[in-house]
Amino acid sequence: MPKYIIEREIPGAGNLTSEQLHGISQTSCGVLSKMGPQIQWVESFVTGDKIYCVYIAPNEQMILDHAQQGGFPANSISKITAIINPVTAE
Repeated sequence: MPKYIIEREIPGAGNLTSEQLHGISQTSCGVLSKMGPQIQWVESFVTGDKIYCVYIAPNEQMILDHAQQGGFPANSISKITAIINPVTAE
């Protein structure tokens, strides 16, 4: 199943409280449960004004549907073609 990274532009994302992040996470999980097991949220990284999310999904349209249903931006969606890390150098 393809893996994607989604860039979400959210001004002030890095200043969101743990309660706000909890609420956003609950909303996302609620939408995902309605959409079924084909789409999965792996993890997200919060930066100053963006959140980068890693998802597993059969196609970009499911990610766009999730964003629309959850009220989240999906400013950029990129299919991950390879993953590298320090072990790759060995």
